[in-house]
Amino acid sequence: MFVLLDLSDKVFLFPKVTSTSHVILKPSATKSLNKLTLCLQSYTDLVRNYPLFSLATPGSRMDNTFLIMSSPSNAYYIYIDQEETKFTVKAGGDLDWTHTCVSWDSATGVVQLWVNGKLYPRRIVKKGFSINERTSIILGQEQDSFGGGFDTNQSFVGEISDVNLWDYVLSPEDISKVFLARKD
Repeated sequence: MFVLLDLSDKVFLFPKVTSTSHVILKPSATKSLNKLTLCLQSYTDLVRNYPLFSLATPGSRMDNTFLIMSSPSNAYYIYIDQEETKFTVKAGGDLDWTHTCVSWDSATGVVQLWVNGKLYPRRIVKKGFSINERTSIILGQEQDSFGGGFDTNQSFVGEISDVNLWDYVLSPEDISKVFLARKD
């Protein structure tokens, strides 16, 4: 089991709507993924849907193999190999940092969404699917092609921090620890 990305205490600023503002992430290991957990924090006042995390593989049917989109209407859209599942979350109220964790296990297809330490009802997506070891991971844009195809209307504006990606599903206790650690 590996931490594929550990960007704790790193903050990425996306200052304006653009097709060029993005961050390319390089995992510490390259291997096929049958399980994963991604945690990050975001801060934005966007009033349209926006990407939080985009992972593409060459030859995928369309573009993103693993994509997390959020919306101001309190919805999260998780895409795995183009299959969408929607989570509706309770409104947070004031403009504040949002802590998001998403986990997925290919063996069961179970997708879990945690927002600010709260688990939402689980979903089943792409049971038996495996994410290719050659990936392009982008923050701040949705990839419409492997490593590119950026669209101004699919850009993130705000801040993203504390990005961590594991090659396994974190336990509820570990998710809580990650959430509580961000408050220190």
